Amino acid sequence: MPTPVQHKPPAQDYENDDELLPLVLRPYKPHCKYLKSAAVSTRSSLVSARCELAIPESCYIDDTGHLNAVEVNISYNQMMYYTVAKAVKEGLLDEFAGWSMDDYWRHQLPDILIARFSGSFRRPINARSFSGEIEFLSVERRSPGGEPLLVAETAYRYWDDAGGRCDGAVKLAFVNAP
Repeated sequence: MPTPVQHKPPAQDYENDDELLPLVLRPYKPHCKYLKSAAVSTRSSLVSARCELAIPESCYIDDTGHLNAVEVNISYNQMMYYTVAKAVKEGLLDEFAGWSMDDYWRHQLPDILIARFSGSFRRPINARSFSGEIEFLSVERRSPGGEPLLVAETAYRYWDDAGGRCDGAVKLAFVNAP
């Protein structure tokens, strides 16, 4: 008997959503809005975003001259929040199929948790202008103790025009998932 042909969903690309981005960044102080644009893509049922970021001035310390660990984490959060919001808005991930945009706004801050965060700095990155990418490698629904939970494995990387580089992995937990 012949093996059935598996059809991969077609790749989709979404340019920066100028209406969505400011809404996603609304919880941040004006001087802490690092994400300037993000283009979301789907490939083989996975979602990623390629982003442009800029940190004109650190929000908590004198200028270090390079992107530091705190700014990496804040930048990651902004890339992730935008990517999840876009995935919900466009129906890009099956695990978020039951979410409305109202669900996303209600869960954005209190219910999206970083369970594990790791990063490696390869070469210093100019924080004034750099690029980033986030990839959702997997998302699965769990119900430990009957409570709905989504667990996502993600990877990120940052780079600049001078060869700066940082990358890492983040495990997310979406608690109280609709």
